[in-house]
Amino acid sequence: MTAAPSYLLPLLQLSDSALPTGAFSHSFGMEAYLADGTIDDEASFAAWLRAYVSRQLAYADGATIRFGYEALHLGDLDGVWRLDRLLAALTLPEQVRVAAATIGRRTAEVGTVVAPESFLADYLVELDAGRCQGHPAVAFALLAHAVDAPVTTAIEAHLFAAVTSLTQNAVRAIPIGQTAGQRVQRGMHDVVADSVTTVMTLTEDDLGATPPGLEIAQMRHRRQRARMFMS
Repeated sequence: MTAAPSYLLPLLQLSDSALPTGAFSHSFGMEAYLADGTIDDEASFAAWLRAYVSRQLAYADGATIRFGYEALHLGDLDGVWRLDRLLAALTLPEQVRVAAATIGRRTAEVGTVVAPESFLADYLVELDAGRCQGHPAVAFALLAHAVDAPVTTAIEAHLFAAVTSLTQNAVRAIPIGQTAGQRVQRGMHDVVADSVTTVMTLTEDDLGATPPGLEIAQMRHRRQRARMFMS
């Protein structure tokens, strides 16, 4: 019997939706669309999720993991820290920027347990010193590279972890049923795969590119009268 790749279990652990990073408390703008009625069922949620993953997450998190790998292959940790700072500067909605910093730090802290041989401890030093802001994609890249996961596998795992987390939020917030949530996740398989392909064609000039509608919804969220989520 062929053994599973050594990187599989670390990636599964860090991609678990139950990972204690606080991601479950964020909707990344979905709740703004819930409030105005744009999202109100399985189909409308799936449409938003496709746009979020393929048009925002791929260009931010996905691109960061790829560029992070390229820097790590060269032994350029300063290049990784630069990506962190670039992402913070390019993330205009305040709630999303704060969410990324919080989730990024927690991911790094948990990641030092999962892969103590990684540079995550160094990342935490940079965060504590204020030289980096924190981002889950940076932390994920550091762990995935340390366990020798292929870059495309790392990107795919990270994007689908976001799909899982946001779908669970939609199940309780819209609400849609658990089976509907599984249909949405299954429908996202090709979206994630296509997004990985897109990420591998990007240049650093593409980092952080986002459709204005998604960013505006993320900005509107903080002024909602009632909220279930922090972003």
